[in-house]
Amino acid sequence: MAQTLIVTAHPYSGSFTGSWAQETERVCLSLGGSITRSDLVQDGFDPVERFDHYQDNAGHDVLRCQENASLTDSLPADVAAEIAKFNAADRIIFHFPIWWFGPPAIIKGWCDRVLANGAMHSSRERFDTGRHSNKTVLFCVSTGSQESESGPDGKEGDVRMLLWPLAYTFRYLGCRVAQPQVVHGVHGYWKQDVKAELEARLAAHLSAHSKVISGFDQLPLMRFNPDDAFDEYGRLRADAESVTPFIRQS
Repeated sequence: MAQTLIVTAHPYSGSFTGSWAQETERVCLSLGGSITRSDLVQDGFDPVERFDHYQDNAGHDVLRCQENASLTDSLPADVAAEIAKFNAADRIIFHFPIWWFGPPAIIKGWCDRVLANGAMHSSRERFDTGRHSNKTVLFCVSTGSQESESGPDGKEGDVRMLLWPLAYTFRYLGCRVAQPQVVHGVHGYWKQDVKAELEARLAAHLSAHSKVISGFDQLPLMRFNPDDAFDEYGRLRADAESVTPFIRQS
């Protein structure tokens, strides 16, 4: 059965983000799978890459620090623990809110430190040849904005575009990335009847989440250009399809 790593980023474990992650865990276990958890804020994960994390600062070059530590089995203990959980997982499910038009900073810091050069990728093992082609990543995300504000023509920006850099990070490792699950209008300023309506909507979403997890392997995937869509200079070929506004014909 599937091994799932659940990564959560929220300052309050009793938040909707926390409840959603708990439901992911419950459903995974009910289906006979196994889970590991990384509750980044509650665990006190340090999201800042620092040279003093390493025995050898390798001329103050972060990539070389990570590579040397990977080769000598001397990565920081917290990073090594996260890498072990990631490597053991078939699925990595992230739960977090959108803050300031992107994931919380601790998610980016987790990527900066845990997706270490040498241990998780190399110059020859990335994108189509990435080491982690057997893994699928899913983002379960809430926004404070309404759905109408969060689409391609929305004032808050297309939430799927806001998530694209994080998705491409895992594409770099070779992972498959599922289309994100997004719940809108989640914040603490609703009052009275509107608050009750939100709570009922969130409860209904949690109840329906079992269908997402039980059908995980059939979730639609984000599309990325394959390696052969680019020329020798790393530019999208004139005859190649553009599948994202982030990479398009000039």
